[in-house]
Amino acid sequence: IGGELIAVAKRVPGHVVGDGRHTVAELIELVNRDPRRGIGHEKVLTRLELDDEAERLLAKKGLTAKSVPADGDVVYLRGTGNLSTGGTSIDLTDQLHPDNREMARRAARAIGLDIIGIDFITPDVTRSYREVGGGICEVNAAPGFRMHVAPSEGKPRDVGKAVIDMLFPPGAGARIPIAAVTGTNGKTTTARMLAHIHKLNGATVGLTTTDGVYLDGERIFSGDMTGPMAAHMVLRDATVDCAVLETARGGLLRAGLGFQTCDVGAVLNVTSDHLGMKGIDTLEQLAALKRIVVESARQCAVLNADDPLCLRMADHTEATRIAYATMNPHHELVRTHIRAGGLAIVCEDGINGHMITLYDGGLHLPLLWTHLIPATLEGKATHNVQNAMFAAVMAYAMGVKPENIRHGLRTFDTSYFQAPGRLNVYDELPFRVILDYGHNPAAIQAMVDLVAKLEVTGKKLVVLAAAGDRRDEDIREMCRIAAGKFDHFVLRDDDDRRGRAALSVPQLMRGELEKLGVAASAIEIIEDEPSSVDRVLRMGQRGDLVLVFADKIARCWKQITKFKTDGEAARPAPAATAAPTPAPAELDDAALLHEGQPLIRDARGVRLPRELE
Repeated sequence: IGGELIAVAKRVPGHVVGDGRHTVAELIELVNRDPRRGIGHEKVLTRLELDDEAERLLAKKGLTAKSVPADGDVVYLRGTGNLSTGGTSIDLTDQLHPDNREMARRAARAIGLDIIGIDFITPDVTRSYREVGGGICEVNAAPGFRMHVAPSEGKPRDVGKAVIDMLFPPGAGARIPIAAVTGTNGKTTTARMLAHIHKLNGATVGLTTTDGVYLDGERIFSGDMTGPMAAHMVLRDATVDCAVLETARGGLLRAGLGFQTCDVGAVLNVTSDHLGMKGIDTLEQLAALKRIVVESARQCAVLNADDPLCLRMADHTEATRIAYATMNPHHELVRTHIRAGGLAIVCEDGINGHMITLYDGGLHLPLLWTHLIPATLEGKATHNVQNAMFAAVMAYAMGVKPENIRHGLRTFDTSYFQAPGRLNVYDELPFRVILDYGHNPAAIQAMVDLVAKLEVTGKKLVVLAAAGDRRDEDIREMCRIAAGKFDHFVLRDDDDRRGRAALSVPQLMRGELEKLGVAASAIEIIEDEPSSVDRVLRMGQRGDLVLVFADKIARCWKQITKFKTDGEAARPAPAATAAPTPAPAELDDAALLHEGQPLIRDARGVRLPRELE
């Protein structure tokens, strides 16, 4: 087993021993009274049978079933030593000659089987085959263990243990590696990056994200799958040898993790989102909930050193080591951690830009320049730089070689097909369109910071929305972040308003934007997502940048990629063209704006009557 000789048994054909008083038939009956004997393989020994073969062997010796063998005379009833025909076994493992042991090992290596039974015929197995001769008559890929586990004579051998030790060596992990990622923002992108690195490293990866469950890159279930049910789907699949699990607040609150422990757990950040829901009212409570992931980590807990709430989690993990990620190369705590031999990943300033650098036990390993990571848009998308850092240090903690981490990050981009809804850029129109799933202040801030770094020769247009179950203060904060950063705002409702009245969220946002100094003429409210996307695409001109914060990612991406402009540039905004003659009972757009009234349009871009407003 596994190249080592584990057990040796001498097999003796089924027989009886004469006592000078009983006939052969009576001797067989006496032997069969042994409680160890049964029919077939039901017990450790098999009953003797007085059948044609037994009578043939008796006849060769001049006996019949009624003959009385002399005392001590051995009478064989079988020509082979199979236990299934009544044979017995004698353990000779400790008496085996070393030459015969080596002969068996060579035979096993020649055949190439992990478990192999070798039938060797020899006058005496305790003496070398070179001296007394012998030969292999058969090898078995599925040998029986009965003769070794319960020999008729000699010491039992625990052959089953040797098999288990070969399949699962002592000290080796019996679980597939599990990585769990949580945080307010960046979970999906980081999980996808990490899964991509592991896939290029040769693993069959099970991945759970907000848009589905993936097995080896194929989506097997769509929807928000960041809870324990999705984790179970991955961990129960026998083909998966590495699990990357995006773990969100909702699943933790409903039913916990879905796994007992993970090898590496990461908390990317803790910012305002979903507060005021299901008993989570403060950032500290949200942090305590997300901390469960690092509390379950056993090998490594990865924490954002730039987030104080994440830093405090270091006191609550039992992981063998802690890894810090920081965008600040002068971070004093991380510096101390590195000097103590700890694991960290740092974004450092360099002559050629910013370098992602790993530190571990005195090792200083420059990984790659941020502008070489496609997902960072030449290093401008700093939130994806941070996501890449988390993916890199998690992969490193899971034993992936640095060169494979580099290759994974350099081949991961934010195309719709690799990261749907995460900084998807479409450049096939006269203007650039960016689609993103950002739905909280921190996500809006990340995208606003990116837009500020991009070279835009025209206007900046945005479709902005917020989920109905978010707090008013969070919605206002999103507006404060976006105010003054775009030339035109299109505000909309989600399909699911989550308890809010129709258009109440966009009206709240419009009011906040106007308070912040955004001109009323630069704000529109469109009642649904498809209409709002169509509106902003029709406004786009050559050189403009259109940023769409989307709810239904697939629908929006399809709408963007299928959009056709009228000639060289898109259709100009209706404000630049002759407006339709208003009905007598209505005010025109200019009058409404002059009065400070809301400007609300339907799916065709036509302003709604005041009664409906």
